[in-house]
Amino acid sequence: MRRVLLGLLALAVAAGGVGALGLRRALAPAAADGAPVLFVVSEGAGLRRVAEELERAGLVRSARAFELLGRWRGAGGELRAGEYELRASEAPGEVLEAMRSGRVKMWEVAIPEGLTATEVAARVEAAGLADRAAFLAVVNDPASATRLGVEGPGLEGYLFPETYHLARGLPAEEVVGALVGQFRSVWEPLAPAAAARGLSMREAVTLASIVEKETAVAEERPLVAAVFHNRLRLGMRLETDPTVIYGIPDFDGNLTRAHLEDEANRYNTYRIAGLPPGPIASPGAAALRATLEPAQSDALFFVSRNDGSHVFSRTYEEHGVQVRRFQGRRGGSGG
Repeated sequence: MRRVLLGLLALAVAAGGVGALGLRRALAPAAADGAPVLFVVSEGAGLRRVAEELERAGLVRSARAFELLGRWRGAGGELRAGEYELRASEAPGEVLEAMRSGRVKMWEVAIPEGLTATEVAARVEAAGLADRAAFLAVVNDPASATRLGVEGPGLEGYLFPETYHLARGLPAEEVVGALVGQFRSVWEPLAPAAAARGLSMREAVTLASIVEKETAVAEERPLVAAVFHNRLRLGMRLETDPTVIYGIPDFDGNLTRAHLEDEANRYNTYRIAGLPPGPIASPGAAALRATLEPAQSDALFFVSRNDGSHVFSRTYEEHGVQVRRFQGRRGGSGG
């Protein structure tokens, strides 16, 4: 501390600012304790402006002393923009180093499995991390997939479900990049299994997204995946409601026969053969693994028990019995 004071005294005398007697007090914490305060360093803000704003916020005793300390440490052009959580009980030197190193406050956003890109964008916006429209513009830009190393054209399916801690004020590109980067770290060890099954990244994620939406029961995922693999192998339609719903603009929650017969819906797997055009949500790691390591089963159908679980059947006749038992309505692979 004595060396710091001597250096600052020289600056203070040269600048005609803080006197020697008050310098030690000016460099002490502004208070003995205090609640956290959110303090924003604006882009391009200079040392003097930041010092003055810190004094007004009651986070340092003297703007002039803080400015002198910053100049002595050569931090004049090194304060990094962002949102900081500071306390009046911190010494000015601690505050300065937090801003020099960019120790900005991180905000949490939880992305559950099975959300669409639109739903992810809403959560990111609610956390104050990115504007919804800006986020979706990045997601839907074909150049984003190329830049982030995934198979496009868009990023639906690649916004990996996880709890993230991010700083506010980041460009939407960086926020999206964090989510896609997490997908890539999970995907890398799974890629050989996808190649062994003859699935591209996009095909695997598309199928995994359907598995994710069809069941929330962890132990069922490999069985659901087996049903869809079996159907694809036999040239059967997938006939899965979640894909149909994804392709309906402004879906109101009521899936009708007309929806299932709509041939204009590119995601209507009751009418199209094979996989839909792309993922319908972001699958988690368990759904991805289940898709690439399905259960050994010859089941071709499943129907909901209305409690979150499903009954699996090998034949259409067996399936019809279960549908009448649990649903009292149409058949199909699932619901």
